Amino acid sequence: MKYQLRCKKCGKVISDFATWFKQDQKCDCGSGYAEVEYLEPLRVPAEKPATDSYQDHYFDMLPIADRSNVVSFGEGLIPIERWDNLEAYAKQKGIDCKVFVYRNDLNRGSGSFKDISAALAATVLKENGVKEYCLASTGNAGVAFATYAAKAGIRFTEFAPNCIDPATVEAIRKVGQPVVISSGGYGAAKEEAANYHKTNNVLISGGNTDPLRIESKRLVVFECLRQMGQLPTVYMQAVAGGTSPLAFEKGFRDLQAMAGDKASNYQLPRMLLVQQDECDPMVTAWEKATAAGFPQGWEQQYEAKKDIKTRIGILTAANPGNYPLVAPLVRRSGGTFIRVKEAELPRYGKEMKASRGVLMGPASMVCYAGYFQAVDRGEIKSGDVVLLNTGEGCDRAQWFKDLVDQEK
Repeated sequence: MKYQLRCKKCGKVISDFATWFKQDQKCDCGSGYAEVEYLEPLRVPAEKPATDSYQDHYFDMLPIADRSNVVSFGEGLIPIERWDNLEAYAKQKGIDCKVFVYRNDLNRGSGSFKDISAALAATVLKENGVKEYCLASTGNAGVAFATYAAKAGIRFTEFAPNCIDPATVEAIRKVGQPVVISSGGYGAAKEEAANYHKTNNVLISGGNTDPLRIESKRLVVFECLRQMGQLPTVYMQAVAGGTSPLAFEKGFRDLQAMAGDKASNYQLPRMLLVQQDECDPMVTAWEKATAAGFPQGWEQQYEAKKDIKTRIGILTAANPGNYPLVAPLVRRSGGTFIRVKEAELPRYGKEMKASRGVLMGPASMVCYAGYFQAVDRGEIKSGDVVLLNTGEGCDRAQWFKDLVDQEK
């Protein structure tokens, strides 16, 4: 066996994913948060991929036993582009920095940053003989997991909130997977998925700390080294549950372990995480902690956002359950949380179309708008290397395209 899992709460070792699944993705202590550990030293593969699949390229750095089980549409090894329009904006403010954009809209599974997680999950589920899987999601994860599960021959049931975009429902059903639309919001959909899991003994996604999600998303660290030649000094993304920041930190720890006595050559980037004002519970909690001077236990002080009005379905995590993990990471990195106005996103969409000839989805635009605000607030400095980890393309957001077209 090339890997094992270790419980983050009690430290107990779980031998493999087969055992993890049999234990309903929980340690004996009751914790559902475990990390993958590799039993042999990790080695970064050759710089030039011999394949278009990140699972093939990083096979030795993933918990997969047999390459023949890999489920892929050619995701993960996507361009990290340098965007001079963003650098020019900073230059106007007297800031000389480099800005790169990780183009998750170019993933060939479903065109979102959920594809790399769904691909590894489908591979490991297939390898361990899992025939059925379920998940509650607000959009991108549902489409991605439905797409990859279908290719793996796994029945996948999506539990969706009542605000889910009809185009997302159509995309899931198009690949032959069922969708259960809740009469309530995301919280209700999660409860229904959990009940389905218990009643029917169907494996359910482990959520934001799912080791499969963490392990797949951590590879962006190594893609930065491969394509940029360095780690960013600033990492930005729109955040709902917060898996990707945790995954980046896991990849960073793996990189430091591989570097040995040269580990100090790598520094964790400042994390600037962005939420829109119509669903910003992490930003609100962070602001209160900052104002209070981060007293003992501050990371546990957060509240669910009520009366959600956002139209960005995939950023509707009103109850930020991962805040106690994500917020200390942000603080340790020297970063912060940023709020942008959802009503202004079409304006930024128009700017992106004019300057880059591309329009990304509304969640991606939250990150994009956050960059401009970060520059204005002085969160980005001269000499910084900034990475924007964008969320998704705009194929399933016709409403946002229409708003951008109407923007004057």
